[in-house]
Amino acid sequence: MEFEIRKQRGPSRGETLHRERRAYFDLVNKGVSSQEACRIVGINYRTGKRWRNGHKPSGGHPGAPPVTTSALHTESGRYLGTTERIRIADRLREGASIRSIATELNRSPSTISREIRRNSDPSDGQYRPYAAQQRAGARRPRPKTAKLIKYPTLRRRIQRHLDKGWSPEQIVYRLRRDFPLLTDVHLAPETIYQAVYQPARGGLTRGKKPLLRTGRTMRRPRRQAQARRPRFVAPMVMIGQRPDEVAARLVPGHWEGDLVIGKDGRSQMGTLVERVSRYVMLLHLPGGRSPEIVRDELIAMMQGLPAQLARSVTWDQGSELARHHEFTAATGIPVYFCEPHSPWQRGTNENTNGLLRQYFPKSTDLSGHTRAHLDEVAAELNDRPRKVLGWDTPAERLATLIGPGHGIFRRLTEPTSLAIG
Repeated sequence: MEFEIRKQRGPSRGETLHRERRAYFDLVNKGVSSQEACRIVGINYRTGKRWRNGHKPSGGHPGAPPVTTSALHTESGRYLGTTERIRIADRLREGASIRSIATELNRSPSTISREIRRNSDPSDGQYRPYAAQQRAGARRPRPKTAKLIKYPTLRRRIQRHLDKGWSPEQIVYRLRRDFPLLTDVHLAPETIYQAVYQPARGGLTRGKKPLLRTGRTMRRPRRQAQARRPRFVAPMVMIGQRPDEVAARLVPGHWEGDLVIGKDGRSQMGTLVERVSRYVMLLHLPGGRSPEIVRDELIAMMQGLPAQLARSVTWDQGSELARHHEFTAATGIPVYFCEPHSPWQRGTNENTNGLLRQYFPKSTDLSGHTRAHLDEVAAELNDRPRKVLGWDTPAERLATLIGPGHGIFRRLTEPTSLAIG
């Protein structure tokens, strides 16, 4: 007997043992005892017993009748065979449910349901096993004749619509709407795309005018995750390239920034927070959040800082910082960018934005706040004790870092000191 005993004899996890079942019954029919046949095939003796005698419903599991010769797979275990289709037709005439038929044949209920739906007679909906076998066999061979080659009228109609500038999707769904009963003309947009990119497959004619509105004659492959297109013209320096001193908060002068957006996306303001002291500065952006406006405001905000407080800025990949290279050229401050969809890489800034919602609730218009008011809010936050600072205020921690007598400290801690221009 050409059969390899299963090496793995553990639970089958719901797998249907088609080959094992056929081998088991072959052995039993040759006079081998059930227990010995189970041992040779590599199944539990209870499994062989259930195949021979069936079993009653118990423990939430449906019962099953004994496996008969007609229910055995005589063809490939992957596809339904003639004997199985005969069994399906007989049980349908008896009024059996799809699930009970599936249990008898050790098939998935979805397999039986799909078989009945696809291979019943389209004229009267009756399921006839031999006709179903022919339909399934005709559908299986590869390669198939392309639908646009098989139906010249359909091909000519698609060609006309493409020449008029219709997209494949528009053509497909218009055909389904205009001819709901002619399933032969129902196709997927991908079928038309394949015919455009490979004319030999669909018989479409390329003229002087491109068939697609994009003008493409070749498929452009989708980008892989690791080959993500750069967001800005100027190369970004990613957060992984920041000096170790930034992540460790060893020295002051490294800032995290972001925009806070107002109601309906029509207003905005910028936030900057220093990583060591948690000191906050707010950018007044009444004119919008274009890259040019944000660049100019950032330059004005950062240029007056001493070198020890102007070491780097970390931002997300928002389009407002598309001119980051110009900001760096003007100030000498490098900009590092977070990975996409990774706000936790600017955790200090995200936390600060949450604190600001006390003053600027979500879904409110930010355009009514003046620069002086933003300065007052920043000064109030900078004068609030913080647990992470050992109950120092950000202003006190900044004074510790750069010295309270430093001129820049006095300028920063005055409520109206951040008025620029």
